[in-house]
Amino acid sequence: MALTGRGLWITALIAPPLAFVALFIVYPIVAAFAYAFYDWQGLLRGEFVWFENFHTVLFVEPYASRTLNAFSHNIFVFFALMVLQNGLGFLLAYALWRELPGARFHRVAVFLPVVLSTIIVAYLWKLFLHPLFGVINQSLRGVGLADVAQPWLGQESTALWALVIAQAWHMVGFPTLVFLAGMQRIPTDIVDAVRMETQSEWVKITKIVWPLVAPSATVVFVLLFVGAFNWFELPYIMAGLDGSPYGSTDVLGLYFYRTAFGNVSAAHQDFGLGSALAVLMFLFIAAIAGFVTAKLRAREIQL
Repeated sequence: MALTGRGLWITALIAPPLAFVALFIVYPIVAAFAYAFYDWQGLLRGEFVWFENFHTVLFVEPYASRTLNAFSHNIFVFFALMVLQNGLGFLLAYALWRELPGARFHRVAVFLPVVLSTIIVAYLWKLFLHPLFGVINQSLRGVGLADVAQPWLGQESTALWALVIAQAWHMVGFPTLVFLAGMQRIPTDIVDAVRMETQSEWVKITKIVWPLVAPSATVVFVLLFVGAFNWFELPYIMAGLDGSPYGSTDVLGLYFYRTAFGNVSAAHQDFGLGSALAVLMFLFIAAIAGFVTAKLRAREIQL
């Protein structure tokens, strides 16, 4: 009787989250896989077309060039954020770990943007980058660099970089705290021994700190990869659904949404093509993230 009561209690605790996951995660994934193999006319499902939707988004114009364009931007975003967001996060974590002046205040300040809504951050940076009254251009004019001021979001050469910088500012606090937690787990006797051997900060970082925070690096690397290829909210708000200007900020998330649900400039929508694109994104992210995680975990064991 006790086991039955305990089993019912465990079931009552587990059932709600399992139902939530099944309804909002498993079912949409399975539905997307199913939709990708049908032809759609608006909301009306047509005949079974096998892999035709996948072939269209990958090899038939204009979908193929749009897919490649969006995919290349996601790759750029990933590597740019790897340097700006994770690189800066590691350096900030090292500075906080060394207990530089004001470390307690900066631990809070560096994480504060992370708790802000992406919508708030996007609109805030959109105001910062406004060509006329934005604080960035106003500051440049104030220090005599009026020639440098420009419409950051309005030209192809700077728009994507502007979005990357906004994203890095928003999320740099997360890798900072993850790396800091990893550094705080380094045994003090190792740190003391290194200090007796050398005073070079570069040697400490490259030979001691970085290898010992490998688990933290695995976490932030994989999460950044997944986030970079699922990027949607910030570019949608700052650059629009079309990836303006002229598709220079288009990413797979925006392209999928336009394809599946249409937009103002293109009322056409195709659930089949959109679902095929979503399935390809899911398989790519899952495969690469799983492979990289396995490789990095193996490296951690070797270290």
